[in-house]
Amino acid sequence: MSVVMNQPGRGRRSGGREARVALRAAPLADNVRPIRAGLEGGRFKPLTEDQLERIHESVLTVLETIGMANAIPSCVEACTGVGATMGEDGRLRFPRDLVMRTIRNAARNITLHGQDPKHDLLLSGTRVHFGTAGAAVHLVDIENRDYRESRLQDLYDAARIVETLDNVHFFQRPMVARDMVDPLDLDFNTIYAALSGTTKHVGTSITVRENVAPCLELAYMVAGGEDRFRARPFVSNSNCFVVPPLKFAEDACGVLEACVEGGMPVLLLSAGQAGATAPAAIAGTIVQAVSEVLAGLVYVNALKPGHPAIFGTWPFVSDLRTGAMSGGSGEQALLSAACAQMAQYYDLPGGSAAGMADSKLPDIQSGYEKGISEVMAGLSGLNMVYEAAGMHGSLLGFSLESLIIDNDMIGQCLRCVRGIEISDETMSLDTIADVCMNGPGHYLGHEQTLKLMQTEYVYPAIGDRTSPKEWAERNKPDILQSAIAAKNRILEQNFPRHISPELDAEIRARFERIALPAAQMGL
Repeated sequence: MSVVMNQPGRGRRSGGREARVALRAAPLADNVRPIRAGLEGGRFKPLTEDQLERIHESVLTVLETIGMANAIPSCVEACTGVGATMGEDGRLRFPRDLVMRTIRNAARNITLHGQDPKHDLLLSGTRVHFGTAGAAVHLVDIENRDYRESRLQDLYDAARIVETLDNVHFFQRPMVARDMVDPLDLDFNTIYAALSGTTKHVGTSITVRENVAPCLELAYMVAGGEDRFRARPFVSNSNCFVVPPLKFAEDACGVLEACVEGGMPVLLLSAGQAGATAPAAIAGTIVQAVSEVLAGLVYVNALKPGHPAIFGTWPFVSDLRTGAMSGGSGEQALLSAACAQMAQYYDLPGGSAAGMADSKLPDIQSGYEKGISEVMAGLSGLNMVYEAAGMHGSLLGFSLESLIIDNDMIGQCLRCVRGIEISDETMSLDTIADVCMNGPGHYLGHEQTLKLMQTEYVYPAIGDRTSPKEWAERNKPDILQSAIAAKNRILEQNFPRHISPELDAEIRARFERIALPAAQMGL
């Protein structure tokens, strides 16, 4: 490409630092944002093609020769109806031709809808989305450096904070409302709090089959009718249908069947723990997790061919010195990235977990644990990165402040996922010539610099990039103080109204189990 010599002064603007600061402070239009949901990853591949093939062959062997125990009668009926076999030892086995046929015919390029269509998530290829998830039983009290039992109000507060965070793309229930003792109260109020707090896609667990119907009825009411929900299901079921190693979970299987029947997408979740409920060998853990999820995929497609299901390989890591979970380890980061590769190998929508800090508080340990696992998950092209914001204490604690901090961190991970654009324009030969030959010898006020500030660079919302002098002049704030202030501001001001007061009143009249007082929701 030829270099065009510019006239003196061309491409430079006055204003310098003030202009740059003004541009950086201005809100970005969606069409120029440097990062967004669904950026394509896939640049990081921990497994070679040969290793993928070896894992796949091992998976087929496991499913055909070992199979799954504890299948409920309706599961046996559905799976044997499509070619599975029930052995005299009580294990349900899956011939490899059945598994391969299921993979070929399973749903692909599925969309997880939001109540607001702008939050729809297309799960295809290596498109990456980050969100919450989990079953933490404690809320992390940052200011008192303590853990307390999580409550329903905390869940609603988490949902409405997520509603304001650009880089947290979906809201799967991250906490258990410990003040809801009855399982139906827990299931119903969890989905109510989540749907009331955010317009993003919601994922939730349901305890037993009987509890699915009222949860679906609530979702149908919010959607404006069953047909509308089935057309755009904005709630998915996170379903631990398997108890590793290689056993079905009776209650969860009943929930799975009811959700499929009711039109709700399912996350087929296998969560073995390496060295405890899965092999200590990382490769063996992957083999078991993939085997379990593919058994679930056969099950779902036997119930309803093509039903939207997420390939949810969630193997966890043990600290083999103690047996405790180690969600912030390098091994965990490798496992999640490898599971993303296996989903891509089968061309299935995949989800796994990253960001499960072992650290009890949002500190330096939390930062390196979350950063390592989440950037690797993103670079691997994992469609759904669960547990990505707010988690601490190896999934036992959830922090509202960390939601806000992790939103910043995920933004930087997404910038890594986006990668580097190479084109004649980005080679910048005209710009280099202008600055070097026409002055002033730097790029700070150049037209290209001002243009690319909005499209090429990501700026943290609360992360501090001031100089030490400016930092001291601002009374030396730290990121926790900034996160606490942001949390308080959101919770004081943000009361979502996508569910109208009139519809909320109808819902409350229909269901007596709603435990969140209307006054605490600003109604």
